[in-house]
Amino acid sequence: MSNKAAPSKLIQLRATSTSWSTFTQGSSMKTTTALVLSCLLVAAPPMVQTAAAQSSSAQAPAISTATQQFITQVGISDLFEIASSRLALARGTDAQKGYANQMIEDHGKTSSELRQLIVVRGLKIDIPSQLDSAHQGKYDQLNNARGEDFHALYASQQVAAHKDAIALFQRYAQDGDLPELKDWAAKTLPALNHHLEMAQKLTGPTIGARTAK
Repeated sequence: MSNKAAPSKLIQLRATSTSWSTFTQGSSMKTTTALVLSCLLVAAPPMVQTAAAQSSSAQAPAISTATQQFITQVGISDLFEIASSRLALARGTDAQKGYANQMIEDHGKTSSELRQLIVVRGLKIDIPSQLDSAHQGKYDQLNNARGEDFHALYASQQVAAHKDAIALFQRYAQDGDLPELKDWAAKTLPALNHHLEMAQKLTGPTIGARTAK
């Protein structure tokens, strides 16, 4: 009887072994699947970020050459107005000091408004942070002047600079391709015309009569 029972036990052992092997393989597959899913989950955020970056880049409005030049020239013009007017606060006539204070305030405001427009429209362009060679040369010339030479040069530079600025803003207000920037250029023109009128009053024969004390 013991000889007949042995095959039965052997069959049970084989069945148990087969079941354990099947269970082990199943667990291994589950583990492998879990690892693959984990890797995919870990890798997903960079993929999403890359897609978002590409989408953001694709949505950024294209900037025409005319708009780039306008923004650059406005930025440089403001820098020159502010830098030269700071010199006038120390060396100018009383009238020039009052004018210079307004130029620093108004052109600082212009630069601030331009930066805000760039941010709102999501434009990929920076406003210049330094003068170009032409304006640097004018600034250096003014910086080297003293007394009545300074008074006359500051006044003449301001007249010329505001004539250039008015022409620049008029062109973009008429022919610019960015609606918000066109509107802003048109709205800024009256202030620039007023600046020109003020500058022209600094060029009279008594320009150096009242110097800063």
